[in-house]
Amino acid sequence: MTGFDSVIQGVEWSARVDLWQASLDQQIDGWLRPFADAVSALIFYAVPLATESGEVMFPLIVGWLVLGALVCTLALRFINVRGFMHGFQLLRGDYNHHHHSAGGEVSHFQAFTSAVSGTVGLGNIAGVAVAITLGGPGATLWMILAGVLGMSAKFAECTLGVKYRRQHANGSVSGGPMYYLTRGLSEEYPRLRWLGWLLAIIFAICTMMGAIGAGGMFQSNQAYAQIVAVSGGQESWLAQRAWVFGGVMATLTGIVILGGITRIGRVTEKLVPVMAVLYVVACLVVIAVNIENVPAAVVAIIDGAFTADGVQGGVLGALIVGFRRAAFSNESGLGSAAIAHSAVKTHQPVTEGFVALWEPFIDTVVVCTMTALVIVISGQYLQGNADGVQLTSNAFATVSSWFPYFLTLAVLLFAYSTMVTWGYYGAKAASFLAGGSPIALYGFKLIYLLGIVVGCTMPLASVVDLADGLLFIMAIPNLIGVYLLLPVVRRELDTYWSALRATQSRKS
Repeated sequence: MTGFDSVIQGVEWSARVDLWQASLDQQIDGWLRPFADAVSALIFYAVPLATESGEVMFPLIVGWLVLGALVCTLALRFINVRGFMHGFQLLRGDYNHHHHSAGGEVSHFQAFTSAVSGTVGLGNIAGVAVAITLGGPGATLWMILAGVLGMSAKFAECTLGVKYRRQHANGSVSGGPMYYLTRGLSEEYPRLRWLGWLLAIIFAICTMMGAIGAGGMFQSNQAYAQIVAVSGGQESWLAQRAWVFGGVMATLTGIVILGGITRIGRVTEKLVPVMAVLYVVACLVVIAVNIENVPAAVVAIIDGAFTADGVQGGVLGALIVGFRRAAFSNESGLGSAAIAHSAVKTHQPVTEGFVALWEPFIDTVVVCTMTALVIVISGQYLQGNADGVQLTSNAFATVSSWFPYFLTLAVLLFAYSTMVTWGYYGAKAASFLAGGSPIALYGFKLIYLLGIVVGCTMPLASVVDLADGLLFIMAIPNLIGVYLLLPVVRRELDTYWSALRATQSRKS
């Protein structure tokens, strides 16, 4: 066989593989699309609201999440404000000596970074760009407000996650909504024990499926797309070898999640500060280069929040877009973060609630706001020629043509951190459903890692639509449990504050 014949055969084989892949993609899409459309239509059902500037659609799930955040803020007497600095003291380690003998696996800071790594993802880069495109600069202010309210919901669910967690004989810990829905409701409302188990099973199934689709497949797919885009597009070497990128990401993720929350905590306590600082510094550089536009941008954000000229639905339209982006970004009300926070070493469940206050603050008030400022200050949203991550990339390019490479690095770090944490969330949900079976635990992790590889090689429209719907179904059982158990959170909070003040008065 000549070298030329070998080349021809190689081309023909590659073409057959491409056709097979396309056929498989179509079959998967055909199987999942009806189910994905049904789930998406149900969970993202929107009602029309009439405004002076036109009709705007309001997704009820966003209202459910924002209502939960508002109820927690009022019921806990604005704990998002009055407990903010105490949360920082706990993160800094000021009270660590109180918890040396406490059950748990990780420190307050490690639990915090583990949870942040799951929320700070591509939504902070691409999702915010979509919010500015649809809701104008004014959506930024409403996004910040929703993030501040979401801090109270995180406080409640993470306090409950620690209070009702299970500590195993080997020293490991399992916690989160699955446990406060079952154990918490059984203790406080014995007649509702059946409801707690039903809600917990729904929550666990949705967590597993959402983790595979949105936490693994989608993150690897979007990270791969971004790195191909900056490395030469479809002509690059990597463009025809998606499985290589997927395999590398799966291997790096597997090294961490197979070690459990202890290893995840050790990795995220280093990774999260680095990626957050890197991204914020890069955003500050963009702002500095466009410094002359800062006053006009601030005016556009404030004015747009209360006038929103040109935005469909006017002020209400901007408010809905801002609230939706914040709710989808920081996951307040979903209950996912409580799974990571439950592994903390502490005698006082409410201490982790204070620490959790900082999670929506970092995710929404800091990272999402920095993205919004970069887009508004650079003026790229006015060009109308880009959306999503490309809009953010164009804003970075106002510094230099090579500056979007910093954005690519941030995308990779954000995607990787999300994959690590959601792998842990899904594994804990699988373990709950299987009664703690190690086979189920490692079986899920293997499926999750395979999903990361597959995610790079196929279109994900149906998978992501289904995963998004399942993720936000989590908010329904979780917030029902939070509402019913809010009196427990208040008791824990009042007892802790009283003891802390008594200790401080004795010292003084």
